[in-house]
Amino acid sequence: MGPELSNRLPKSAWLAALRLTAIVICCVIVVSVIVSAVILNVLSDGMNQTGLIVSIVMPIIIGTPVMFYLAVGRQRLKFANAQLAKLAATDWLTDCLNRRAFSQQVTKRLNEAKAGPRPEGALLVIDADHFKAINDRFGHERGDEALQLIAGAIKGAVRDGDLVSRIGGEEFGVFLDRVTSETAASIADAIRAAIAGQVFAPAGQVHPLSVSIGGVSFRGEASLSDLFRVADARLYDVKDSQRGRVNLVTLPGPALSSAA
Repeated sequence: MGPELSNRLPKSAWLAALRLTAIVICCVIVVSVIVSAVILNVLSDGMNQTGLIVSIVMPIIIGTPVMFYLAVGRQRLKFANAQLAKLAATDWLTDCLNRRAFSQQVTKRLNEAKAGPRPEGALLVIDADHFKAINDRFGHERGDEALQLIAGAIKGAVRDGDLVSRIGGEEFGVFLDRVTSETAASIADAIRAAIAGQVFAPAGQVHPLSVSIGGVSFRGEASLSDLFRVADARLYDVKDSQRGRVNLVTLPGPALSSAA
């Protein structure tokens, strides 16, 4: 199943609601005491102990439940908006980023890297081998299960902070930020091995899973369109020769504009 909206607020949201309620009630108590003191000074001999207690207790009794209700409502709205934003950026089947969100986030990282030291990273394009045969033999529902296994294996093989996307059909994209070409090649091979190690046995019939991976490792400024073009070219080389392999090329930034 894909991601769904949840009505259950996380613990952090409840704590935020409690903090906001406490802050607001404290402010209201201070204002209540000041206002009561001013009024009683004008109308009588000033605030006595009873008046002080009333000016503190009344905001707590009346204001706390109302403020907590409003604070929880605010957290629910904030949480729902965050969930909607995640759904809009997520592929419903694999829980990976969708292509649009992936492109936006990779482009943002590439732009941010221009302001720092010389950027480096890698883009991998991963395509499931002979996927049509899976759909034809077992049906599209089992094909979806295979895609979920592949997606899970990819996410398990990359590092925290790396971007994983289903960019279309049985094709996935991975952006590795701040990696050398050696590390990128190691992660790509780990992805290939993790997918090959998945047990896919619809109706008890074991069917091996494998992927072909094309990629480009870069140093210096780069654009997403150029990275995709180079990675796709490497992928097609694998698909045209021997599938189930990794084909990763390393290029400096200036070479991307003329790479095939």
